[in-house]
Amino acid sequence: MHCPAYRAAYAEFLKTDFPRIPWPATPDMFWDVSTKGEQLRKLHLMDPAAIGDAPYPFTGAGDNRVNTPRFSDGHIWINKTQHFASVPDVAWEFYIGGYQPAQKWLKDRKGRTLGFEDVKHYQRILKILSETNRIMHTITMDLTAAQ
Repeated sequence: MHCPAYRAAYAEFLKTDFPRIPWPATPDMFWDVSTKGEQLRKLHLMDPAAIGDAPYPFTGAGDNRVNTPRFSDGHIWINKTQHFASVPDVAWEFYIGGYQPAQKWLKDRKGRTLGFEDVKHYQRILKILSETNRIMHTITMDLTAAQ
């Protein structure tokens, strides 16, 4: 269900019903998709071993208060002086269902001061979204077998 071709082919159907699970055309395809699905499951459950290092440093002097989050040139600014650096566009723009988790997480904390654990958690979220996108684009399916 993370395959971009699958999402395009079943976009209308997915709005109204449960997803159809395509039958893999070959055992090799099954094991490939199974391995990638396991990686996605571990990422989405925030397994530290699956996430690894989150290379999005939080920089700038300030009070760590979230004012108006915005994305600009690979930086997610939480206020005028502090930001998460080296963030790929896809992490900021990524949709799950009808919302964008990287944006929603910060908007839900507007006016709040981020602690050390909050910063680490948000860095993990960014890494998970980036990795989810990377893995999604490696999944291929023969959708004719699912018809």
